[in-house]
Amino acid sequence: MNIRTIGLDLTKNVFQVHGMDAQGKVVLRKQVARASLAAFFANLPPCLVGMEACGSAHFWARKLAALGHEVNMRSN
Repeated sequence: MNIRTIGLDLTKNVFQVHGMDAQGKVVLRKQVARASLAAFFANLPPCLVGMEACGSAHFWARKLAALGHEVNMRSN
C-alpha cells in the first residue's frame, strides 16, 4: 500500500481514516480507536494528513508531526 495522503476525521472515540495513493485512488478506509491512533500512524511511512481544525486537532497535529507526517489543518 503506497499511501501519499490521508484524510482524518477526528471524533470522540473512533476516528475515520481515508488514504489515497499518488494518483488519488482510495487505498485505505479504516476506523481507528483513539487509543490506537498514534500506533497506527507510527507504522505508516510519512505522508500528508489533512484534518479539520477543531479542539483536539492541534494535539493530534503535534503527535503526527513528531512521527514524521506533514499535517494540514483547515477550518470551515
